[in-house]
Amino acid sequence: MQPELVDVVVVGLGVGGEEVAGRLAEAGLRVVGIERGLVGGECPYWGCVPSKMMIRAANALAEARRVDGLAGTAQVQPDWAPVAKRIREEATDTWDDTVAVRRFTDKGGRFVRGDGRLDGPGRVRVGDQVFQARYGIVLGTGTRPVVPPIDGLADTPYWTNHQAIEVEELPGSLLVLGGGAIGLELAQVFARFGVAVTVVEAMDRVLAVEEPEASEVAAAALRADGVRVETGLRAERVSHDGRVFTLHGAGGVTFTADELLVATGRRADLDELGLETVGLDPSRRHLAVGDRMRAAEGIWAVGDLTGEGPFTHVAMYQAAVVIADVLDHARQAQPGPDAGSALSGVAGPAGVPRSDYRALPRVTFTDPEVGAVGLTERQARERGINVQVGVSQLGSSTRGWIHRADGLIKLVADADRGVLVGATSVGPAGGEVLSALVVAVHAAVPIGQLRQMIYAYPTFHRAIEDALRNLR
Repeated sequence: MQPELVDVVVVGLGVGGEEVAGRLAEAGLRVVGIERGLVGGECPYWGCVPSKMMIRAANALAEARRVDGLAGTAQVQPDWAPVAKRIREEATDTWDDTVAVRRFTDKGGRFVRGDGRLDGPGRVRVGDQVFQARYGIVLGTGTRPVVPPIDGLADTPYWTNHQAIEVEELPGSLLVLGGGAIGLELAQVFARFGVAVTVVEAMDRVLAVEEPEASEVAAAALRADGVRVETGLRAERVSHDGRVFTLHGAGGVTFTADELLVATGRRADLDELGLETVGLDPSRRHLAVGDRMRAAEGIWAVGDLTGEGPFTHVAMYQAAVVIADVLDHARQAQPGPDAGSALSGVAGPAGVPRSDYRALPRVTFTDPEVGAVGLTERQARERGINVQVGVSQLGSSTRGWIHRADGLIKLVADADRGVLVGATSVGPAGGEVLSALVVAVHAAVPIGQLRQMIYAYPTFHRAIEDALRNLR
């Protein structure tokens, strides 16, 4: 079959791939976008958007329960129906991407539904179609949930985050396997709606990638909501009798529940992309890219499969780099009269940006929120940095005391350079307070300048000032 000549092929239209494909099409390139699932990917259908709708609803219940002792009395009757309806109708169009596909094609892109696979240099095969990309190929196929090799698990009707988001009627009880961000967020939501929830984590603490102090606050918050949190416990076997799940842990301990949510991370399926046809290794955990997001000559990657963080903001940040670099590459190729491209009328980028993850922010949207940026204390010490640490308790700040809020600010500084290399913000607005710390890490603001700033009173972010005082 003779390949069809186009300018760019984008395989995988999650948030990063969709942004790249749409922007390049708007720039006048002939772009083919290939997606086997839903255009937009995890974030709008099962991740960021619907999960935060659930969290918003659960937090409203929690706030209503806090009326007692603050402003009188309140009675709360949880009802999942409006939450499910909002997710179905407002967020996901009942998991239909017609609007998203039209959004791309209206920009001039061509959409193909199916599994795209590299088929040699510059070529992509999807079904019976083969496309030859004049300027390059962008891979943005994301990741899938990791299902641990636990005896019996694969033969049971367990949930991933997809089933947890799509649920119309809540179970009476839920087992959550995995104490990372997704597991904790969903555990807290379901507990606040009256579900009996147990979290089982193999590591010695939940949110193991974050600071230990943040893990302690998060675990305490979940327990206060009635969640049973079991850490340092390895699951050995899972069974399902047609009605109830039973999880068998090390040492003979067992847990039972109506449903089992597996939230043990995600992985890229590189072996499905045909990487070997272009000289790349499909056995790697992630697709290695340089600071211009290039995986190989004429091949770029964006989003989760790059291994730089499973976050929408990372994918969108990388997309901007890819867009600029592809356009720059296309201009340097000097398309001839048969190129079918309108690039000659499009202004070029003012220099191609380079990716930099030193100040990568991340937020776990539990209540309280856990926000972090840069290095943890442990990571900084492992890199040989002369570390200073400053911690302040949110409850010791005026705003924290007023709110009776649990939380903290933790700063990790490079004492030799006099700058922050990492920070954690835990509290009712932990993700929002984090923004000031992201700027400090990203811009390498001298600690002396941070100490001389004026911090508004009484705010949650004023606790940063206390943490700076405590640096030692």
